[in-house]
Amino acid sequence: MRKFLRAAASALCIVLTCACAVGAYALFHTPVFRGADRYFFSAEASSSSACVSSDDPVFGKLLLGRVAGESAVYTGNRYLQLKEEFGATLLFCERACGVSNYYLYSPKLKHAVYLNGHAVNLHIAVRGDTTAAGTPLIFGGF
Repeated sequence: MRKFLRAAASALCIVLTCACAVGAYALFHTPVFRGADRYFFSAEASSSSACVSSDDPVFGKLLLGRVAGESAVYTGNRYLQLKEEFGATLLFCERACGVSNYYLYSPKLKHAVYLNGHAVNLHIAVRGDTTAAGTPLIFGGF
């Protein structure tokens, strides 16, 4: 009976250790953007050619492993809300073809790219009643 209890305790310890490891992994790999209508990951490379859409961003990010960038699409103009949520500073903006592109830096985000001499790690684009946000940039089409 003692051997059984010892084996059961060891098995429980292994299961709890694995659960903690999975929990820690999930904690550090949660999606950057919340409440989006659509979600995209740039997997392995910072380009639109490796862009993968996901209906479940939490599960999608866990499955992909290494993610080079994330993008989300929202209904409505969410520029000010996202800027405030990430404590971001506007670096510069561009307007073309009905799209306003805002390039920002947030101390809450990692992995910046350099554009016009600035470290950019948050890109927000607004067109009509739709907002796209990406880190470090929006990859794919908007």
